Amino acid sequence: MDDMTTTLTERGQTSVPAAIRKQAGLAPGQALRWEFVSEHELRVVIPEDAKTPPNAVAMIGFARRVNPGLPPTTAAMLELLRAGETDV
Repeated sequence: MDDMTTTLTERGQTSVPAAIRKQAGLAPGQALRWEFVSEHELRVVIPEDAKTPPNAVAMIGFARRVNPGLPPTTAAMLELLRAGETDV
């Protein structure tokens, strides 16, 4: 096998060769869409809306939507925790 050939695992998983990941700018968590081209050929498409996988900064907005009562910053959270220490 060459470095562009991969093997399907028993669980139906495969790896994207490093050279392809690097050239396409793929990252862990990246969405990929599989399309049949013919009976023996598939195409992998990188959806336009999925070019940048979610990161820690994106999760801040998600956490605020799910629980709007969370302190907005780490400093505010630490201040809240430290205020509880003086009440003991």
